[in-house]
Amino acid sequence: MTNLITLEDMHEIVDALATTLEAKNAYTCGHSGRVAELSLALAKGMGLSMAEQELIHIGGHLHDIGKIGIPDAILNKPGKLTEIEFSIIRQHPDIGSKIVSKVKALRSIDCIVRHHHERFDGTGYPDRLYGKAISLGARIVAVADAFDAMSNIRTYRSALSLRQVMDEMWRCRGSQFDPDIVDVLMVLARTNQLPITLVEKSSTG
Repeated sequence: MTNLITLEDMHEIVDALATTLEAKNAYTCGHSGRVAELSLALAKGMGLSMAEQELIHIGGHLHDIGKIGIPDAILNKPGKLTEIEFSIIRQHPDIGSKIVSKVKALRSIDCIVRHHHERFDGTGYPDRLYGKAISLGARIVAVADAFDAMSNIRTYRSALSLRQVMDEMWRCRGSQFDPDIVDVLMVLARTNQLPITLVEKSSTG
């Protein structure tokens, strides 16, 4: 009998955790999957190895897993959050890191889960990392996460169009986001290589 975990086992673990989160929060239903698909497309566009692509894909699926530890009243609150509520939401990368670090097979994506809200200019959270001190996987997922967030309806705003999303990504190139990754995103958009579900959602905003 072998104790090695297979790739199929890994995906079953990821699916179980992602399903648990989606059952808790309506917004995350579909969000993590779309982030994972765009993260994978970006990783491919950057010429990363298959192993790196796989880890980033899994990291995209589980980037918000820490929201399991956020109170429902805050997570599902309609409208904008107060400063105190937002400070609680900001705890989810740390909570997520503690969750995935408990699973040996998922420890390699810990940096993605913990650092997907870090900013390239060093003003993000939770560790205020700067530039390439942030793992490449976390930098990729940060771009994918923001793209999908802007493409979706919020209680306080409508979904943005694809053009509006791309303009905002470009505006934040080099400050919030790694400029190299934004450049790859621009190429994917220009050559119609964005995952189709993202294009469909953004085009109707």
